[in-house]
Amino acid sequence: MQLVVFVLAYPLLWLISRLPFRILYILSDGVFVLLYHVFGYRKKVVRNNLALVFPEKSTQERLQIEKKFYKHLCDMFIEMIKTLGISDAQMNKRYAFTNVEEFLRWENSGKHVMIMMPHYASWEWVFSLNTQIKSKAYAIYQPIQNKYFDKLVRDIRSKYGTTLIRTYESRKILKDAKKANELITVGIISDQSPMVNRARHWSKFMGIMVPIHVGGEELCKDHGMIPVYLKVEKVGRGQYQATFKTLSENPKKVEDYKISEDFLKEVEASIYEAPEYYFWTHKRWKHRNKVPKEFQNS
Repeated sequence: MQLVVFVLAYPLLWLISRLPFRILYILSDGVFVLLYHVFGYRKKVVRNNLALVFPEKSTQERLQIEKKFYKHLCDMFIEMIKTLGISDAQMNKRYAFTNVEEFLRWENSGKHVMIMMPHYASWEWVFSLNTQIKSKAYAIYQPIQNKYFDKLVRDIRSKYGTTLIRTYESRKILKDAKKANELITVGIISDQSPMVNRARHWSKFMGIMVPIHVGGEELCKDHGMIPVYLKVEKVGRGQYQATFKTLSENPKKVEDYKISEDFLKEVEASIYEAPEYYFWTHKRWKHRNKVPKEFQNS
């Protein structure tokens, strides 16, 4: 059945990827009507999240954020498909790195880099960074259940040379890179909620105490990687700019979990600037009532 669904869907996806952006965004507007007004996809989750994070805003203000978010969500889905057919020139025009020299200074000094990102604005086009760097790029990701669509997503995200890996593979890859004297870059999205029974640290995110992912920080400390935050801003429809910010120049000397907390502060700043571009369909704050005693007064 998985193969049948994929075979039926792929020709449509391929056709969409060849459409001009003007037509793509007309299509995105249509998808928005279906997703938001007809099916109400995860609308309850989004509303609960917004009410939890922005209690000071009126219902009407949160509703405006909600609608803008769904429109952006549809745009990003269409843009991911467009990656199949987008040219390098189009990509570089639409996804611009404002200070790639900040990344290159670490690469040129022989340092492995950990790019830490949230589910914000666009994380699908960040893979175009490979056209401007020399290090071998990896991205930690979660597989999709349908193995055929999973391969398609991996193909899309590896278009510029990135290798997609699972979390458990990252340490081996770093170990092998060290043996081969190979310079690598690892990208990780670090704002999602970990399994509560595996959480090693809790911190406030948007004013609410939650378990947080610390794997990116731990890899930096264990392997001497430089943690770099990538702030992505949506400056127009299908137009993004990404800015690198080093979180620590010597992670091994930073107290435990500070890098992870500093990362979340950067994410919060982006959300407060333009909340409609955060991925509100995640149940990010679902463990807020399970705070261990040692963190309850933090």
